[in-house]
Amino acid sequence: MAEEKQDSGALSEKDGVTTPTNLSKQAAATIKQKRKQSISVETLVAQLKLGDTTALSRAITYIESEAPQHQNISKSILEQCLQHAVPSFRIGITGVPGVGKSTFIERFGTYLTKKGHRVAVLAVDPSSTVSRGSILGDKTRMESLVKDPNAYIRPSSSGTSLGGVARKTREAIILCEAAGFDTIIIETVGVGQSETAVHSMTDFFLLLKLAGAGDELQGMKRGIMEMADAIVINKADGDNVKAAKLARTEFNRALHLFPPKESQWTPKAMTCSALKDEGIDTVWEALQDYLDTVKDNGYFSEKRKQQNRFWLLQTIENTLQQAFFSNVEVKKAFEAQLERIHEQKTTPFEAAAYLLSLTK
Repeated sequence: MAEEKQDSGALSEKDGVTTPTNLSKQAAATIKQKRKQSISVETLVAQLKLGDTTALSRAITYIESEAPQHQNISKSILEQCLQHAVPSFRIGITGVPGVGKSTFIERFGTYLTKKGHRVAVLAVDPSSTVSRGSILGDKTRMESLVKDPNAYIRPSSSGTSLGGVARKTREAIILCEAAGFDTIIIETVGVGQSETAVHSMTDFFLLLKLAGAGDELQGMKRGIMEMADAIVINKADGDNVKAAKLARTEFNRALHLFPPKESQWTPKAMTCSALKDEGIDTVWEALQDYLDTVKDNGYFSEKRKQQNRFWLLQTIENTLQQAFFSNVEVKKAFEAQLERIHEQKTTPFEAAAYLLSLTK
């Protein structure tokens, strides 16, 4: 039996059964593929419900797959997991690149696991619009949290979906809840109006900011600020402490200018230093206060209804879009219509109407 390698970090792995040296590469690949296909959906879901993160990762891979042969498998997995999903606290975290999202989530997640919570992090990495490639580096940036037995980190490529949120994130939440994770953190690519997507799938929306970056002026603008349930000014350490406190005051003033929220919760700004592990407890206390407020006034369950409505509509939209572009006649006519637009022989509106008529 092969001995396990010492776990040296996020990219460590364990030895499996050694492949005989007399096998060809093709034969070895075939055996490996058969091993992957040998487990049944029932067994996979059973392992997932026991909290097996390997089974969870494999199940999420199935639901993220665009391969036709995986569609029925992913559907079956979701149906079986849905009835076993445990209630969780879904937290969306966003902020501009460089604000320290990964460091904050690692310290925040570690703080929660020490308090007895099981934390799943669905981190969405930006993918190239040209190559569709993605770095998926969150497991290396959160090296400590990834080794925590009560934590699970799943990086996914954002693809072309709204707000950088992976199209299958909603389904991944269900699987994580079925695996027993009571706190789900969704890290998004950046900030902007398109972050409506993550706001619409979470219970609490946390916006990370930096002091002295001109962001204080953005407090007067609607959009991302209006959606935030709390603002955390990160990197409040060293020479930046004074600037962070000033930014907190400015953000709190700005937040009071917005209309009252349906949740009857008053958003607040706080400071923290994820690097120094300071202020994390204050952030969690604010989240707990929010949770107590919205559960007492009934908004929590109403927000869940809104989440379900949003994702029903999104699923319909995605399905229609996929069916439209998969249509053989549309595929044939699309480039021709694009060329006609370029030659000013038609308008984008007329071309769209024509392409849509092909699916009737």
